Amino acid sequence: MSQKGISFEGKDYSDRCQLLLFPLAKLIFFAIVLSSILPHADAFDPLDPFGNITIKWDVLSWTPDGYVAVVTMNNFQMYRHIMSPGWTLGWNWAKKEVIWSIVGAQATEQGDCSKFKGNVPHCCKKDPVILDLLPGVPYNQQFSNCCKGGVMASWGEDPSESVSSFQLSVGLAGTSNKTVKLPKNFSLLGPGPGYTCGPAKIVPSTVFLTSDHRRKTQALMTWNVTCTYSQFLASKYPSCCVSFSTFYNDTITPCPTCACGCSHKHNCIMSDSEKLKKKGINTPRKDNEPLLQCTHHMCPIRVHWHVKINYKDYWRVKIAITNFNYRLNYTQWTLVAQHPNLNNVTQVFSFNYKPLVPYQSVNDTGMFYGMKFYNDLLMEAGPAGNVQSEVLMQKDKESFTLKSGWGFPRRVYFNGAECKLPPPDSYPTLPNSTEKRPFSFSITVICMIWMIFLTW
Repeated sequence: MSQKGISFEGKDYSDRCQLLLFPLAKLIFFAIVLSSILPHADAFDPLDPFGNITIKWDVLSWTPDGYVAVVTMNNFQMYRHIMSPGWTLGWNWAKKEVIWSIVGAQATEQGDCSKFKGNVPHCCKKDPVILDLLPGVPYNQQFSNCCKGGVMASWGEDPSESVSSFQLSVGLAGTSNKTVKLPKNFSLLGPGPGYTCGPAKIVPSTVFLTSDHRRKTQALMTWNVTCTYSQFLASKYPSCCVSFSTFYNDTITPCPTCACGCSHKHNCIMSDSEKLKKKGINTPRKDNEPLLQCTHHMCPIRVHWHVKINYKDYWRVKIAITNFNYRLNYTQWTLVAQHPNLNNVTQVFSFNYKPLVPYQSVNDTGMFYGMKFYNDLLMEAGPAGNVQSEVLMQKDKESFTLKSGWGFPRRVYFNGAECKLPPPDSYPTLPNSTEKRPFSFSITVICMIWMIFLTW
């Protein structure tokens, strides 16, 4: 039996399989090599390559048995913020240190302080876990940039709200630069998993400017810890999906089935269920377990991109974000889209917009976020659980087209998590289109099975 003797749907696939499989084999080989060389490559975000959360310790003064330090957390991520219930910071002491007192935050547990008589430390645990204080605490417990319930805005959205800090007095720690040992094994939840923190590193001491701007002081000792985010560590499934529609095609391309996994399918609620009238149905749980509306995609968030109008010199897109989680309001939400025509945004209605230029030579990414006190809060699932806007873009006559799905985004992120897009061969097409659909994944699988059969 010859290789060219078998065809599928009247077409000969043997040559196409060979052309596809050899480059595919090379790609897999290089991916394996790169993954072994770069074990943390999954934490790299191509749309925010320098984004991280930096934790800085500044030792301000020595005490009889330790030091007083200010711990400052800066969120340098352009579009990934920390929402309620906020951040949780932990570490391991290098020696037998204790926290005598803390201002602007608190340890979740005191630990065993039975060996202390008289003054009792705030925390004696070897591995303390620290939380931000809630808004409205007494003034004498507050510190600058504290007491926001651990909520931190993204750097791109609001730099002034992307910082959190507290002050602590550490005992049994050494009283000089040579005797102090840096804490180890830092961990950060924001509020769930996903962040990996590197080791503490001593850096040049921070310089402070007095309130009259006439004198500079500096920390006695400073060290930094850098934490990066990986969506793979946060969840094995996406947390959002994307659907498409256009003015020139009645077909709506839905989110892929089980785009966010179907593990919650046994615990979802239909939108017309009587259970939604029960008291407390919208109350969040301590473990942040969602209560989703029953859908085929089972995602908490759906982003819909609709190509609305095609003018002579402009074109218009409508963006709608829908929340399917009955237990969660999304505060300070962000939406990031990558599309080549975002370099010519003329007007954005109802949303704030900021171009993101991670690489100076490319301007194809933009961040959308809500207007304060208007639509910066995305309500839980229900009639009010959506926000929407329209974007007007000027055409580049050399590149603009509606063919081959060009009008749809290449990537979409919601709250810093990449959303699942539909497969390219399901995109709405132009009427009477004769263009060939992209070579689908199903054909790839058939080719691989066929090549295995030939060599068997």
